[in-house]
Amino acid sequence: MNLFTDLFIDGEWRPGSDGRRFDVVDPSDLSTVAEFAIATEADCLAAVDAAAAAQESWAATAPRARSEILRQAYEILTEEAELFAEIMVRENGKSWADAAGEATYAKEFFRWFAEEAVRVPGDYRLSPAGDKRIIVDRQPIGVSLLITPWNFPAAMATRKLAPALAAGCTTILKPARETPLTAAYVVDVLRRAGVPRGVVNLVTPAPTGPLVKAMIDRPEVRKLSFTGSTEVGRDLLRACADSVVSTSMELGGNAPLVVLPGADLESAVAGALLAKMRNGGSACTAANRFYVHSSVHDEFVERMDAALAKVAVGRGLDRSNDLGALVSVGERDKVAELVTGALADGATLVRGGHASDEGAFYDATLLTDVKHGSTINTTEIFGPVTAVVRFDSVDEAVRMANDTIYGLMAYVFGEEREAVAVARRLEAGMVAVNRGVVSDPAAPFGGVKQSGLGREGSSEGILEFLEEKYIALTA
Repeated sequence: MNLFTDLFIDGEWRPGSDGRRFDVVDPSDLSTVAEFAIATEADCLAAVDAAAAAQESWAATAPRARSEILRQAYEILTEEAELFAEIMVRENGKSWADAAGEATYAKEFFRWFAEEAVRVPGDYRLSPAGDKRIIVDRQPIGVSLLITPWNFPAAMATRKLAPALAAGCTTILKPARETPLTAAYVVDVLRRAGVPRGVVNLVTPAPTGPLVKAMIDRPEVRKLSFTGSTEVGRDLLRACADSVVSTSMELGGNAPLVVLPGADLESAVAGALLAKMRNGGSACTAANRFYVHSSVHDEFVERMDAALAKVAVGRGLDRSNDLGALVSVGERDKVAELVTGALADGATLVRGGHASDEGAFYDATLLTDVKHGSTINTTEIFGPVTAVVRFDSVDEAVRMANDTIYGLMAYVFGEEREAVAVARRLEAGMVAVNRGVVSDPAAPFGGVKQSGLGREGSSEGILEFLEEKYIALTA
């Protein structure tokens, strides 16, 4: 497996200017997969310079030409799907099924925005007073800094790179330190697809915060697109305020999953299993708080327990396993601490609750008698833990579901009309009704409240990287 372990600046792979590197660790056995280059401030600013130098020519490139490059990247990722998935498994620890699913999802952003690149809308109309023609043009916002997390290292990279490039923006990609190899591979795919020098750059700075701020402070950087925690998002918003940099933020979640009376429990459990266990629960969209009506509570728990009993835990390279490792021992221990705290707070352990002594594995876990407002109920678990709260009335469930600063994702299972009515009352940017997954490149992805700003994917995604210009002509 050929891994790229250097920075990518101005069309070239290069080590960091001071030669330092950091270990990329396989969380399933704690072995070192690779040593990746560390970017200094000089490297980061060189990436900004390269992107700025390429901005004018890339913005002037015909939309069809940009579209064809993105389409070619999609074709390469289709041909190399196995390699794409294997890199993710090695550095992230996720199961093969999750990695393969992410590879498929990630490449679709290149195909989708290859199509959107040639369909950027504008407007032309006569003013109400009849004295002018109003032209509304949309132009690339400019150099864009893209910061991605470790849980979906491929999809988060392509979900940002694709619309930025389609819009005519040059980019600097800063992946998470846990998973730089996937991002580097995606960047090389774009290089092979024909992206010109300077249009795509990749840096892994240390120390992260100050060097990201140094890039944001450069006047050439006009856009920040960030996926990560709400806490870091707040810091980045403050950093962007000084230069009034446009921001798109996909931040933390605390997704409720509501099972209404009369729900089809077979489909509810199947959907809940997807909503909770996809990517081992390490997803901002993962079901985090399970609110189950008293009339179906016991049967739901029994069925969920039986489903979780079948989940095979182990290394992702063994394709028979359903649940891989968490990204690090530290993340594993955070999940274990939340479960321990919940049990001390009166929750009942139905299944799981065990951390592996080797590797960052944590068993599929089921808790009941969880208290609304408890630590595990108000914390984004980011692990394979199903925490069930019983409720007696729909109004109570809605109140508890909305009792959070977050509003990214929610799930509702029940008779369709009632489920849709509840979905409309939930304070979330996305709601799944009687299904466990909503993500689609053709749909707008994003949250409300402190779960983010703006939308990714769909036709809205490219607009995040475009600015409107009004031109007035004499009528």
